[in-house]
Amino acid sequence: MVSAVGMRKMGSFIAAGRYFALIVFLAGGFCSAVFVRHVVAQSLDALKVEAGQGDAQAQYHLGVMLYDNARGALRDYPEAAKWFRQAAAQGHALAQYNLGVMYYRGEGTPRDYAEAAKWFRQAATKGYALAQYNLGVMYYRGEGALRDSAEAAKWFRQAATQGYALAQYYLGVMYYNGEGVPRDYVEAYMWFSLAAAQGDADARKNLDLTETLLTREQRAEAAEDGARVETAIRVPAALILQNAERF
Repeated sequence: MVSAVGMRKMGSFIAAGRYFALIVFLAGGFCSAVFVRHVVAQSLDALKVEAGQGDAQAQYHLGVMLYDNARGALRDYPEAAKWFRQAAAQGHALAQYNLGVMYYRGEGTPRDYAEAAKWFRQAATKGYALAQYNLGVMYYRGEGALRDSAEAAKWFRQAATQGYALAQYYLGVMYYNGEGVPRDYVEAYMWFSLAAAQGDADARKNLDLTETLLTREQRAEAAEDGARVETAIRVPAALILQNAERF
């Protein structure tokens, strides 16, 4: 049986050293297109005024600047968390995600997995794939919530169906093991196929191994199912990170 337990190394089926990796980078750090245009047009002081007047997007951008030490803003994690919190309270998905990151890391706020999971969940319910993946990891590990493999699989699936390769990979692992979902090698093969198509080397290895368990008909079934999933993906995987700012 494949071992897929939290932070432990997985067994021989999973490439040595592969972990459930929590994605904890800040969204604003890589989603810069709208952010740059906004800041170029306004001074830091003007942005602070807008944020103080309750503009959620300005609050989010100000939080990113304070976190990243960007464009004249001195790095200040507590202040960044403050502005993310204000934007998050207004329903801004990226601010909710970033606030979850800060609670998870204990940056600018005490480390609190329950709060991290709370904010990841709010961003996840708005469809943000990275938040969905992180929430799946936290349910799998039992961080900030009771360990629940079925709930982990649910959130991995939501991120996977948006094209997020890590979620596709781990959903394949869960189907292979029958953990949180019924054991289904056809489903595992399908998800490994989708992740491998995006260049995930471990998914490629798992795909080759799973293939030996399937008949030609089952492989054809998995290919058809995978094609339907790809057609239904709302945001191509290559654009998930780049376009996140467009919320």
